[in-house]
Amino acid sequence: MSTLVFNFKDDGFIPNNPTLPVLIVQGAFQGSTDIEDTFNKHNWKNSWVNGVFPYHHYHSNTHEVLGVKAGTARLIIGGENGEELTVQTGDVLLLPAGTGHKKLECSDDFKIVGAYPEGMSYNVKTGEESDRPQVLHDIEQVPLPMTDPVFGNKGPIFDYWHTNENPQISSN
Repeated sequence: MSTLVFNFKDDGFIPNNPTLPVLIVQGAFQGSTDIEDTFNKHNWKNSWVNGVFPYHHYHSNTHEVLGVKAGTARLIIGGENGEELTVQTGDVLLLPAGTGHKKLECSDDFKIVGAYPEGMSYNVKTGEESDRPQVLHDIEQVPLPMTDPVFGNKGPIFDYWHTNENPQISSN
């Protein structure tokens, strides 16, 4: 299991998050199918099982966790000039509020579990100019999650989000 860390800048359409990095935990659920139960147990609720929208979007009012339940997908994270990633069964994506994401392609069996800290309700934003500056304000107001969706009281959320030092592997 390894964690990839990405910081993305506002591209004028997709704001991304100015302070928190995107975290990809590869193989977090190797051989396990209880992704949704684990997220819910760690108080990441309002969960669903489906796919990822095939257009750039983000949530300005909450952070999001995505756990790949089955299959593979090629996603772009961070907006049009973001990072293309291939995810597979067992991978987990921790997306801070404002982070753009879009499905480029996927296998026929691709399924992903999504959830939100404290069961927050989420909005769907697509980069409309009329949404600014409200979404920028909303992103700044989203509190840090109290738990990591996979590991509870430890894990990447505490290693990278609950610290002033956010390691950076990629900066777009």
